[in-house]
Amino acid sequence: MPVVVVGLHERDAPLEVLERLAFSAEELPKALAGLGDSPHLSEAVVLSTCMRTEVYAVAERFHDGVADIHRFLGERLDDPAGLAGSLVVSHDGSAVRHVFEVASGIDSPVLGEGEILRQVRAAHEVAHHAGAAGPVLDGLFRHAVGVGRRARAETGIARGVTSLAHVAVALATGQLGGSLAGRNVVVVGAGEVGEEIVDALAGAGDLADLVVVSRDRRKAGALAGAHHGRGAALSELNSMLADADVLFSATAAPGILLGPEDLDRARAKSPPRPLLIVDVAVPRDVDPAVASLPDVTLRDVDDLRALAERSMATRRAEIDRVRGIIDEELGRYFLAARGRAAAPVIAALHSHAEQIRAGELARIGSVLARLGEDERAAVESATRRIVAKLVHEPTVQVKRAAGSPRGERLAEALRALFGL
Repeated sequence: MPVVVVGLHERDAPLEVLERLAFSAEELPKALAGLGDSPHLSEAVVLSTCMRTEVYAVAERFHDGVADIHRFLGERLDDPAGLAGSLVVSHDGSAVRHVFEVASGIDSPVLGEGEILRQVRAAHEVAHHAGAAGPVLDGLFRHAVGVGRRARAETGIARGVTSLAHVAVALATGQLGGSLAGRNVVVVGAGEVGEEIVDALAGAGDLADLVVVSRDRRKAGALAGAHHGRGAALSELNSMLADADVLFSATAAPGILLGPEDLDRARAKSPPRPLLIVDVAVPRDVDPAVASLPDVTLRDVDDLRALAERSMATRRAEIDRVRGIIDEELGRYFLAARGRAAAPVIAALHSHAEQIRAGELARIGSVLARLGEDERAAVESATRRIVAKLVHEPTVQVKRAAGSPRGERLAEALRALFGL
């Protein structure tokens, strides 16, 4: 059964399309259940970030399975047919290589970012707990996370970069003269990205004020308090904007949180302070129309991508080393996968042989009963060794050839010869 990946990346589609295809954490269980309804897909994982939405699946029937994923993603758009030309499809070895590259950070706009590795792990965990990921994707994603960790430990692919959040802070810092010292900063969102933005702000200068805004005021307060700031509820956002110099927005909200009318009301005093907005969210938190307001500058993930692109030269030199690690790990993955493919027939052979051994000893149970304890143990041990030696060579040969036409022939021969 082939592993397939069908998805869309920021380099293949405009932000507007990525927004429509993004799945929030709350939507993922339902999405996985929808994929599970396909008779052509036996396992699925959905990886949805601000830069990509990808469905990894085990397809019982390749073409039908891919078509089902196309329909599944197309249902989120008004024009599903227009999506087909943008979706990228990989299968088998290419799909495995792809997830290894994603986890390693060499398929990210921010080359080597650590955030994507956490997102890969989280996507797998959600699918596993939902019962959507089975033995094939469980093994694939665990191996991919290991590859990502090894790439970062053994190369400089992540040197000098941590996440898209740090790029957002770097963009704001550069826009405002190289420091945010003395600035009033508002961060909307206390999730993983919001937390990373707040962490990154620690190196951006001594802020005059830091406010973290979230639906969960307690969580916002805890995050802000750890960095000498204060928390606020989302309902208080407008009142926080009157004195803000910089706004970072990074929520998982499904729609716009801040529009031109909101900003007009929040900045009613004259003259309003210049405001830099960096919208890291996908879907966007901030209506693009706010950029038309006087003294408001809006930056979004397209701007972050452009800045990240300009700073990648050093890390690009590490890509070949990362690819070397991926090549090694591909060999290990497929060797382990072949072993897993051979496991059922090998297990059946060993079980069959053990049933025969146990049955024959049971037939002479009355004879064994007349033996001493040491003698019965010797008979037990001797028969186990005989069985182990008899099945050893077939086991080695099937494992060695697993995943090849010869391996299939050997496995079928064992099934036929031993009635497995």
